[in-house]
Amino acid sequence: MAVASSRGGVVVDKEGVEALHAMRLRLPDYGGLAMGPVAHLHGERERLSKLRWRHFDATLQASTIGAEIRGLDLRSELAEAVVDELRAALHDYKVIFFRDQRLSAAQHVAFARRFGELELHPFIPPNTDEPELVRFAKSADVGGYENLWHHDVTWRECPSMGAVLRAIEVPETGGDTLFADMYAAYEGLEGEWKERIDDMVAVHDYAFAFGANVPASRADEVRTRYPPVEHPVAPTHAATGRRYLYVNRIFTTHIAGMTRDQSLPILEHLCRQAEYPEYQCRFRWQPDSLAFWDNRAVQHYAASDYWPDVRVMERASIIGERPQK
Repeated sequence: MAVASSRGGVVVDKEGVEALHAMRLRLPDYGGLAMGPVAHLHGERERLSKLRWRHFDATLQASTIGAEIRGLDLRSELAEAVVDELRAALHDYKVIFFRDQRLSAAQHVAFARRFGELELHPFIPPNTDEPELVRFAKSADVGGYENLWHHDVTWRECPSMGAVLRAIEVPETGGDTLFADMYAAYEGLEGEWKERIDDMVAVHDYAFAFGANVPASRADEVRTRYPPVEHPVAPTHAATGRRYLYVNRIFTTHIAGMTRDQSLPILEHLCRQAEYPEYQCRFRWQPDSLAFWDNRAVQHYAASDYWPDVRVMERASIIGERPQK
């Protein structure tokens, strides 16, 4: 088995991949669901455990995903070298977390803007003072409906590169956010699945999630502005060169060239890959905590287990590039 490590990830030849997958036991009656060692995580876990940083400390939160960053005050004007190193850490850990960062809305926006131009979301109400901040205010009257694995805004021609989510008010228990490593999800597929999807394209649409938010008088205008878009099922990350899975149950409607009924078995198998706990980390929120995730490399899931308590979050999203094969 040939294994080579690089900053962009771990490369295992085809023979090695099949040997690692052979360690798992498949349950054919359940769509090939597997149990046993998730051995392909080893190289990436080892690589991440050896990383050291000049401007901050980082503690890995799970096998291949998530790190808590300490030693920075995000209210200050960070030097460009610090921003560059945070960007590198984001690419390595896929999602990075900060505690005890008492940012104002303006400081939240200023920090996120260091990493690129910010989005304006057309369907979710913003913070009244900072339109770049989407506000998620949940209570007994407004429940949380983000508890499904997804990448954000894949219905955009150029979806988010990343997002910075800040906790304003959180329940005493519940309301955690989970993140799944979509490199690991792709790399964990058996060879025939990779060959099947490497040139496959999927169609994404806002209508299921946000169509009800659009007044009938503006339906044609919004549809013209946001038509269904096509993205590779397994794009290549622009910064790391690694392939990742890029379909989800909320926004992906079907595989291009197939009907929805033909597409669903494929999409269900691929979407299920995010559900392996071995690919995940879980972040328990506290007031003034931040999560900054790479919207390409991870999917996320906001646990909706706190109703009727209050949970208020704000998110700044950074415009990305169109996903490429």
